[in-house]
Amino acid sequence: MRVDKAEMSEDEDRAQSLDLGIEAATESANKTRNCSAGDGEEVGGSGSVENILHNVLENVLHFLTSRRDRNAASLVCKSWYRVEALTRSELFIGNCYAVSPRRVTSRFNRVRSVSIKGKPRFADFNLMPLNWGAHFTPWVAAMAKSYPWLERVYLKRMSVTDDDLALLADSFPGFKELVLFCCEGFGTNGIAVVATRCRHLRVLDLIDSDVKDDEVDWISCFPEKETCLESLIFECVEWPINFEALERLVSRSPSLKKLGVNRHVSIAQLYQLMIQAPRLTHLGTGSFNTSEAVIHGESEPDYASVFAACNSLVCLSGFKDVLPDYLPCIYPVCANLTTLNLSYANITPEQLKPAIRHCHKLQTFWALDSICDEGLQAVSSTCKELRELRVFPVDPQENGEGPISEVGFQAISEGCRKLQYILYFCQRMTNAAVVAMSENCQDLVVFRLCIMGRHQPDHKTGDPMDEGFGAIVINCKKLTRLAISGLLTDRAFSYIGKYGKLVRTLSVAFAGNSDLGLKYVLEGCHRLQKLEIRDSPFGDIALHSGLHHYYNMRFLWMSDCKLSRQGCQVVAKAMPHLVVEAMRNDIEEVDSHPQVEDLDNHVRLLYMYRSLEGPRDDAPEFVDIL
Repeated sequence: MRVDKAEMSEDEDRAQSLDLGIEAATESANKTRNCSAGDGEEVGGSGSVENILHNVLENVLHFLTSRRDRNAASLVCKSWYRVEALTRSELFIGNCYAVSPRRVTSRFNRVRSVSIKGKPRFADFNLMPLNWGAHFTPWVAAMAKSYPWLERVYLKRMSVTDDDLALLADSFPGFKELVLFCCEGFGTNGIAVVATRCRHLRVLDLIDSDVKDDEVDWISCFPEKETCLESLIFECVEWPINFEALERLVSRSPSLKKLGVNRHVSIAQLYQLMIQAPRLTHLGTGSFNTSEAVIHGESEPDYASVFAACNSLVCLSGFKDVLPDYLPCIYPVCANLTTLNLSYANITPEQLKPAIRHCHKLQTFWALDSICDEGLQAVSSTCKELRELRVFPVDPQENGEGPISEVGFQAISEGCRKLQYILYFCQRMTNAAVVAMSENCQDLVVFRLCIMGRHQPDHKTGDPMDEGFGAIVINCKKLTRLAISGLLTDRAFSYIGKYGKLVRTLSVAFAGNSDLGLKYVLEGCHRLQKLEIRDSPFGDIALHSGLHHYYNMRFLWMSDCKLSRQGCQVVAKAMPHLVVEAMRNDIEEVDSHPQVEDLDNHVRLLYMYRSLEGPRDDAPEFVDIL
């Protein structure tokens, strides 16, 4: 199993997918009464009541920023529907196949910011076949014609080409922000085009994306004059960069607040960059390893002093190839940190504790399990303001003891009572520790416990983990996202269905013992938007129990369950506005599923999502749209 931290850096949205929610309501809005007082009724001879209401409403809606509130406003009547579209400047597309670019651009005319998501989250774990889709090409082509004033594009799990980036750079003269999160298909040539042609660029963030090396010096392509850059993040770029050009770029970017460099930037080079940018608030440190100066026997700079001079620094990440001897350099800034990401730093508890004891303001902490239970106990003793904790495995193997357990987990629950988000990978856990978490941290919004060994029970009592997860949904009334694992029976799912009324995202791995478990969830969790299931014993009966709810969900993903082609076709026929994609990898199928009797009828991967457009036209050969 590959654990990809890319998925972790941004949580799924709480709000409903914008365009699909709005467009799906078009028919309803058209059937409602018009809000105008009457056609042609004059007020003071200066205009109709409808025009006056239109102008007032437009001014009011400009202050409405929540997507959920805007969606609700658009459903009031036809007049509100039209005005809301005219005042919408930011679009969020939760599934690039749920609505067409044509439909979006014809409805929303004044858009300046677009966010689009492509592949489902399980793509981060190599569970999605390669070349599945989620192409940015049709979107950028449509936006180039309709949104000449576009300023911001955020893409997540999309396939982006260099030609897409070139069209983007040529089409929007005032373009300012590009964020590519977990994207693929583009290279340094595409990034160079953006740097060259987007003269007003403020944000260029490449986050956990797969960037090809085109042997292009893209850093040198930024304007030679003073730039507008506020954020430059390229930690995921695996190729060496022109450091001299980077140093010059940083020196002529006075507004730069966020900088994330890759592993090819040494700590000595980082020192030079920090001297040029003392006003940084967010820093990705690169390798944080031995510099060339040490190799040649030269004296090293005073790294701690340059960190001390950056008194605005509140977020530290990077540490890709960290040499623990350099960790004391960050001590001067630890007291101001609100975010510390050590998820690439394979360090021991003894190396962590001197730094963490200064982090009294810390609200977000990511780490590897190499810090052990002892390191987590140190965090719980110091970080009383902690809101988010993520602990990743150094070695994501299913078998083994693992360096963290319920001991560190319970220590966090006892010491960090303001916790709202936890992601915890471990090899063993107990119901008692999970119950303690539910009682001590009742403000939890996200609870993701990943017990990596398949079907692992409470390692002390041997009981299923039902009561622990049951306590979470019973006691944590604000919970909206839940990931479950370990030995779980239908009883755990009955708890989730009965008490998880706010749960919007549910991830299930290696859990359950019959179709009844999934039925409990689909019939009880009325706000469920995203359901991800892998390697669980749910079949056609479980799938059909959600027919009443699938139109209200963004998607359902099931891999390596007990689904048949006929069972999936029943859903496709019953719900014509639901796209049902069945996928299988014929090369691996026989080897990986020798226990499946009717292999031809077996559906290995099922991805279902609501769509206004019907089946997509770019499905590869291994995708059957039922």
